[in-house]
Amino acid sequence: MYIVATFRHSSELELAICELERQGILAEAIAAVPLKENGPQEIRVFDTIRHSDGVSMLDGPAVVGTIGSVLGASMGFRWAMGPIIGGLLGLAAGAALGFVLDWLINFKRRKKRKRREHGADVVLIVECNPDQASDVRHIMKRWLALGIGQLGSG
Repeated sequence: MYIVATFRHSSELELAICELERQGILAEAIAAVPLKENGPQEIRVFDTIRHSDGVSMLDGPAVVGTIGSVLGASMGFRWAMGPIIGGLLGLAAGAALGFVLDWLINFKRRKKRKRREHGADVVLIVECNPDQASDVRHIMKRWLALGIGQLGSG
């Protein structure tokens, strides 16, 4: 059976591995896999179903465009072109203004965007007997594993 846990790169991980070895788990039965950090991602204007960077560039234009279309339509009653054309012009102007505001706000945030502080950096996989599984889970909990899972029955 395999016990899988995630840890931060820290001394707790080293202490957990040492304690597992003291409990009789062979060093060959312990695998620590460091996760490689992804580089910074560029902000995309349009998100797709399979990719989202967590930053939507369409929310601001939709909100400001709606406000602009309402104002343009209400003011269009006074204009010779009418409320429909006024609303469409207000929508276009508001959407453009909203996109520029969203871009400027996200441009500042993009520079401040840092790596998550609570992310898992190392995956620890321990092969053990079913009678050792509870001890292995207890050791991992004691040394601050972020998450613990089990593969196999026992």
